Amino acid sequence: MEDQHSTAHGTDAQPSPGVLRRAIAASAVGNATEWFDYGIYAYGVTYISAALFPGEAAEATLFALATFAISFLVRPLGGFFWGPLGDRMGRKAVLALTILLMAGATFCVGLIPAYESIGIWSTVILIVLRMVQGFSTGGEYGGAATFMAEYAPDDRRGFCGSFLEVGTLAGFSFGALLMLAFSLALGDEAMQSWGWRLPFLVAGPMGLVGMYLRSKMEDTPVFQEMEASHATEPGASTELKHLLARYWKPLLVMGGLVIALNVVNYTLLSYMPTYLERRLGLSTQQALFVPIIGMLFMMILLPFAGALSDRVGRKPLWWFSLVGLTVLVIPLYHLMESSFVGAILGFAALGFLYAPQLATISATFPAMFPTPVRFAGFAIAYNVSTSLFGGTAPAVNSWLIGLTGDELTPAYAMMAACLVGMVALAFMIETAGQSLRGDQIPGTEAARNALLRRPQTRPVPG
Repeated sequence: MEDQHSTAHGTDAQPSPGVLRRAIAASAVGNATEWFDYGIYAYGVTYISAALFPGEAAEATLFALATFAISFLVRPLGGFFWGPLGDRMGRKAVLALTILLMAGATFCVGLIPAYESIGIWSTVILIVLRMVQGFSTGGEYGGAATFMAEYAPDDRRGFCGSFLEVGTLAGFSFGALLMLAFSLALGDEAMQSWGWRLPFLVAGPMGLVGMYLRSKMEDTPVFQEMEASHATEPGASTELKHLLARYWKPLLVMGGLVIALNVVNYTLLSYMPTYLERRLGLSTQQALFVPIIGMLFMMILLPFAGALSDRVGRKPLWWFSLVGLTVLVIPLYHLMESSFVGAILGFAALGFLYAPQLATISATFPAMFPTPVRFAGFAIAYNVSTSLFGGTAPAVNSWLIGLTGDELTPAYAMMAACLVGMVALAFMIETAGQSLRGDQIPGTEAARNALLRRPQTRPVPG
C-alpha cells in the first residue's frame, strides 16, 4: 500500500516506506564502495608503493599518490559517457554497471603480482585499474544522487539524501579502519608481504551486494513518468552541446559550489592525516585516528542537517557553512596545532561547519537540472570540477606549503574555495520542497506552471 503525499502541485502517490528504504540503501552502497576504495588506498599507500612500484620509499610513495590522482583525471570522461546514457537508458541500468566496474577494479588491485615478480607491469596494471575505477565513478555518484533524489518525497529529500553522504563517510572510515586493523593485527612484515591486499578483496562482496540491491529496484518514479510522457528534449542526442547551450548557468553554479565542497572535503579527509603527521608532528597512529573520530561525529550530524534543510531550505545551510568556514578555519587550524586533543576538537569543529554542505548535496545538485538531462548535467558539472579542484587539493596543498613555508596554506585554500562557493550560491535557485518532475528546471516559475497543468496521479513502483 503506497503512501499518499500532498504537495502544492497536486497529489502524487509516493513509494512505500519499504521501497524508499531500499532506494536509500541501493544508492548509498555505491557511495560507500567508492569511498571504501579511497580509504584503503590513502591509508595503505606505503604498502602499495613498496609492493607495486620501483625506487626508494619516498619516490615510490610519490608515484603511488600520483597513480591515485589518475582516477580523478578520468572521472570527467566517465561523466560524459555515463551521464547521457543514464538519461536515455534509465538510472538503474547505468548504476548496475558502474558499481560492478568500480568494485571490480578495486578488488583486482588486491590481485596484482608484486613488482619483484613482473616488474613494471605491476605498475601498469595498477594504473589501468585506477583509470577503470575513475571512469566508473564518473557515473556512479551523479547517478546515485539522482536515483535517490527522484525516489525521495519532495518534502524529505534533504533527509533521505543525507544518507548517501553517510555512506561516503562510512565507506571511507570502514576502509581506513580495516587497513589500520590489519596493520595492527598482522604486523609490518606481513602487511608488506601480503596483508595489504586483504582490504582490497573486501570490495568484491560489497560490489555484489550493491548490484543485488539495485537489481531489485525499479527505475525512479520521476524517470518512469518522463518515459511515459515521451518528454525528451530536442538536441538531447547531442547531450554536451545541448547542455552547454541551454543549461550553462546551472552547470557553472554547480561547478562553483563543487569547488567549495571538494576542496574542503579532500583537504579534511584525504590530506589531513599527512598534514597532522608531517606538519604538526603527531604520531602516525594519532594522525590516522583524528579524521576517523571526526568522520564518525559528522556521520551523526548529517541526517539532522539534511532534515533541517527540508524545513529552512538548502541555501541557508550552505551560507552558514561557507561563511563559518571562511571566518573560523584559521583559528581552528591553530587549535589543531596545540595538541592531540586540540587536533580532535579542531577537526570536529571543521566537520560541524562542513556537514551542512555534505548533507545536502544529494538534494541540491540533482534539483538544478530537469529530468531529461539531470543525470548528465550532474555528472558532467560535478566530475569536471572535482577533477580540477577536488582530487588535486592534497597535492596542491603539500606543494604550496613547500613553496611558501606557511603551514596554514590549506586553510587559505579552503577560504578561497568557500569564497568561490559564495558567489555561486548567490545564483542558485532554492529547490527545497519543489518537485523534480517535468522538463523544466525545478524551482522556476516555468516548472511550477507546468506542474499545475500535469495529471494529478502517476504510477508508483514497489
